[in-house]
Amino acid sequence: MEMHQVRYFLAVSRLLNFTRAADDCNVTQPSLTRAIKQLEAELGGDLFRRERPAAQLTELGQRMLPLLQQCYDAAAGARMLASSFKSGEIGALRIALTDSIDLSLLIPHLDQLKRQFNRLEFRFLRGNSEEVGEYLKAGEAELGIAAELGSDWDRLDTWPLFTEYFTLVVSKRHPLASHDHVAFDDLRNEQLLSRDYCEHSERVGKSLREHGVAVDRSHEISSERDLIELLEADIGVAVMPQTTPIPETLKRATIDGLDSRRTVHLYGVAGRQRAAVASAMMRMLRGADWQQFLSGSA
Repeated sequence: MEMHQVRYFLAVSRLLNFTRAADDCNVTQPSLTRAIKQLEAELGGDLFRRERPAAQLTELGQRMLPLLQQCYDAAAGARMLASSFKSGEIGALRIALTDSIDLSLLIPHLDQLKRQFNRLEFRFLRGNSEEVGEYLKAGEAELGIAAELGSDWDRLDTWPLFTEYFTLVVSKRHPLASHDHVAFDDLRNEQLLSRDYCEHSERVGKSLREHGVAVDRSHEISSERDLIELLEADIGVAVMPQTTPIPETLKRATIDGLDSRRTVHLYGVAGRQRAAVASAMMRMLRGADWQQFLSGSA
């Protein structure tokens, strides 16, 4: 089935006249008639009764009309969408983030992108470091953001964005909430909430364990949302990245002597053509003043 056959069928259905339909489609009547006969042969029956002066839809034609109209509209919509993308009227951003990266670091840049493109469509993918690497490999995402990727794929381009420290986060009802700095001794009797979805959870745990903090009896948490709710309920304490936003019900403190930090990276695929919106986002992220962002998160 060819789309021009569908277009001719719809024109005859609307005008109920082969001659007028041919004029409307800017083709000769024999060409239009031949195309409709080919469509009828493919569908296995007559679509019109050729009566003078008007053509009439057969039962098959009446049943096919809404289906072919839907088919034609979908194809026309696809052409318009493709044209809009090509002209830059629509931009699509497909970006993958590990579960430990908060979307807030992208918000100012997304706001700028909205001003550059008439229509902008976002697709955010989440996963662990290995899954983000697979999203990039498969082309499901054009850009990735992670502290590190569990992939040694040689086509990955990597750009460091910023380095941040880990801090203690507790409920404001917790006794440690009155401290801006805490020592390892202050944590030895605390119930830790372990962020297993963070790429650096094992390294942070190792550092705490080396200083006598009982990491092995911590609660294992699989999402930032669950972690925040448990902290607000004062069910344990957590060690979290500096840039992770926390509600006013929680308090952040520096752990003296904790030498744990992470570098957040931007990832792309070398040699793969990127959409205009992805290229714009890459330029903004690489040129951003991350020190100001870190200061605002402190």
